[in-house]
Amino acid sequence: MIKAILTDIEGTITRISFVKDVLFPYAAGQLPEFVKSHQTDPEVAAQIEAVKAHIEQPEADIDTVIKHLIHWIETDQKITPLKQLQGLIWQTGYESGDFTGHLYPDAYDFLQAQKHAGKSLYVYSSGSVKAQHLIFEFSDYGDVRPLFSDYFDTKVGAKQQQSSYENIIAELPFDAAEVLFLSDVVAELDAAKAAGLGTLHLVRDGQAVSDAHPYINDFSEFSAELLA
Repeated sequence: MIKAILTDIEGTITRISFVKDVLFPYAAGQLPEFVKSHQTDPEVAAQIEAVKAHIEQPEADIDTVIKHLIHWIETDQKITPLKQLQGLIWQTGYESGDFTGHLYPDAYDFLQAQKHAGKSLYVYSSGSVKAQHLIFEFSDYGDVRPLFSDYFDTKVGAKQQQSSYENIIAELPFDAAEVLFLSDVVAELDAAKAAGLGTLHLVRDGQAVSDAHPYINDFSEFSAELLA
């Protein structure tokens, strides 16, 4: 029986266009000046050093670091120091009211219902934990962070790797078979299934359906049988 739900964010409980059309362009536009003006802040300095380590250029100057960060944004690479810096930049945007965190109405209702039914809710996203907190703290429905028991990002591993889900399960008080993973990406669902989790495919934008996973088009189609 399913006792906990682990959910992806982008394309699952929030529209993909929010990230691609709002958050990514905002971070890309703000990033060069943000990194330069905050490079001595401990949190930013740590990510700058992480970029240098990733590109194996320990003596790289700040312009080289920024060039790689922008390239990673343009090529949609899910590299941890970039995600951490994006989260810091997005915090400024949320706090200044430049945007709010989008949630599908059906997803919000679903999460509320599952929480009230006693299910534990967790988040696993390629966006940093900081970015996850922000989208839920400044959501269209106000601060909904109390819905979730914990948050995971690429520090546990890439989302298309079986070991990432095994790492998450090792931190939860549930067996893999007691956790249902929600995502709009089949490769992520495949990895979660290989780790023993239950899976549910959200098919919101006409993606191909995989026979390997049950699917719904939105949470209004969710049924109790999927928790059995």
